[in-house]
Formats: sequence, structure tokens, C-alpha cells
Amino acid sequence: MRSIWNGAISFGLVSIPIKLVNATESHSISFRQIHVSDGGRVRYRKVCELDGEEVPSAEIGKGYEEADGSIVPITDEDLAQLPLATAKTIEIMSFVPAEEIDPLQMDAAYYLAANGATAAKPYTLLREALKRSRKVAIAKYALRGRERLGMLRVVDDVIAMHGLLWPDEIRAPEGVAPEVTVSVRDAELDLADALMATLGEVEMASLHDDYREAVEAMIVAKSGGAFEPTEAVVEPAGGQVIDLMAALEKSVRAAKASRGEGGGGAEASGEAEGGAAAEVTPIRRKAGARAGSGAGRSAAAPKAVGGKKSTAASAKKTAAAATKKKATGAGTGAGAGKSSAAKSTSRASKSTGRAAATKSTAKTAAAAKKTGGAAAKKAATPRKRTSA
Repeated sequence: MRSIWNGAISFGLVSIPIKLVNATESHSISFRQIHVSDGGRVRYRKVCELDGEEVPSAEIGKGYEEADGSIVPITDEDLAQLPLATAKTIEIMSFVPAEEIDPLQMDAAYYLAANGATAAKPYTLLREALKRSRKVAIAKYALRGRERLGMLRVVDDVIAMHGLLWPDEIRAPEGVAPEVTVSVRDAELDLADALMATLGEVEMASLHDDYREAVEAMIVAKSGGAFEPTEAVVEPAGGQVIDLMAALEKSVRAAKASRGEGGGGAEASGEAEGGAAAEVTPIRRKAGARAGSGAGRSAAAPKAVGGKKSTAASAKKTAAAATKKKATGAGTGAGAGKSSAAKSTSRASKSTGRAAATKSTAKTAAAAKKTGGAAAKKAATPRKRTSA
């Protein structure tokens, strides 16, 4: 890379010869001014105001205009003879933590290359000292006719210098912030954090200039005569934000969808697109189902243990009543006693459905059968008639 300035770094009593190389480059597409009617180029010509003749670049110098309009010529030799230590030297003044530098002060960036074999040792010393201290160096230097402020830091194995604006060149942000008082809820901050986390996961190397690529494609198409202008689809700006929460949720979902991630803002915010909580509906449905099923279960049937006891007792009581009735009822036939006892036994068997109830009912039915048989035999024996 071509150097744009040669000098030295002054590091205490250490002097490091260096070359200044641009660390950045512009890929912007430049346009020429043309005459619209015929396409001819419109050029700027540097003409002397006194004689009206065009002046070549080699004969153009610098001058300072006084208040009365007179010009004071300034040559490069005049600037080189200024009594400044920074005329050809990057003078390090102090070392500070990098976070103390306001990004607003950042200007152009340069690489500092060691100039010659003798500069390798002190250059490496300064580089390693900056690495170990985790600080940056604040320096002053002169470039293109003015003294500037700079910050030296390590990038890979190279010392880089960022030009800094002077503190008085940074304007105070007066009247820029909103004048109205606005309160922000924690839920809105949570959604904003989720959106920041989603959008922040990007590799800087993957970013590129889409506008420049589109312009280059247009130039190629127009030069080949196959250019067909099309209007870009631009979504409306949309006016005032009515529901900030909904807008944040949609932004989170859109960001995740663009990265191929599942879900959306519901996981981060707990709310759905329409503004209602996404988890409320399923939670209530499950809770209601559990409550409903529990209530139905208790209302439909008693517990299994309780059912056995109540059914067995009921069967026993029914059989006893049937036995008593058959035993005391005169004139009842054996078939009627057997039928009543069988019906009682059947009802008891159906009510219990359990082993314990069936056993109890069997005993009761046997007793009823025995009693019924005795009653039937007594009824069948003919009575002796006595004469008067």
C-alpha cells in the first residue's frame, strides 16, 4: 500500500520511524456532470481571476484570505518550518482506557507501518505494550496543513491510528432529545431487549452495500441496452405508533423468521400478535379441563372404596327385608318365595359388582331360600277340620 506521510512516533525517548497508510477506502460510485441535451462532459476549469487564463495544477499553491480580501501566500516550506514538534512526529501524550474515547470523536483511520529494519524492534515494543496494558495511546500529529489529535491501538499485529476530532469540535446535543416526558414499561424494555438480541447476532463481514451493487447492475444493463426501469416496492411509513408492544412483537418475529428461527415474539414477550397473552388461552383451557374433569368425576361416582361398603350394606339390608316378609307372609307359595329371593339376589349382585358384595349376597340368598322353603311347606300342609 502506498504511504501518504512519513515521520516517526515519539514514545518518550524512543523514536519509531513509520509510514502512514490509509486503512480505509471508499467504494462509492462517482458520477460525472454532463450536458443533458447532448451528453457532453461538463468540466471544472481553474481560471485565474486576474488574467482569465486556465492554470495547471503544478502552478496552483495555497494562500490565506484576509478580511479585506487580500491573499497571503503560504508555501509548503513555510509550513515545514513551523516550530511544532508534531510537524513530522506523532507525539504520544498519554495512555487511557479505550472506553474513555467518545466514538463521536472518531475520524479517518490509518495503519502505521514500520519504516525500515531499525524500526522493527521499537515498533514491536510499543505494540506489545499496548496489548498488555489494554489501553490506547493519545497522540498529536500534523497532517495536510493542520495539527490533529489521534488515538493509537493494536489491530491484529499492526498499530492503527484513528484521527480524532478536537473536543471543541463536538457539538452539544441541545434541543435534540424529545421534550416531552415519556415513561417506558418493563414489558416494553423486555421486548426491546429481545429484538436487540435477535438483530445483534450478525457477522460484520457479511454486511455489504446493496445500493452500490444495484447501481452497478443498472450501469451494466444500460450500457448493454437492456435496462428496464422498475419501481421499488416501498412500504408506507405508517404514521403514529398505536400499539408499541404489538410493533415490537412483530419486529421480533420478523427478525427471527428472517434468520430461519422458529417461534416468534411470543416466547420472549408472552404475548401474541393481537395483543393478547399467548400463554393465557392454553393455560386456562388446561386448568378448566382439570377442574371440570375433577368435578365430573366426583359428581358421577363415589370413590371405589366407599362404593363397595355402601353397596354391600344395601344388598344385605334388602335381602333381610325380603326374608322377613317371606317368613311372616301366610299363604305364599314356594315358587313365590323362590322368585322373590332370586330377584333380591339379582339386585344385590348387580349393585355390588365386587367380590365382597357377591359373597355377602350369596349368604343372604341361601338364608332366604331356606326360610322361604319352610314357609312354603307349612302352607302346603292341609289343616285338620274339627267338627262342631
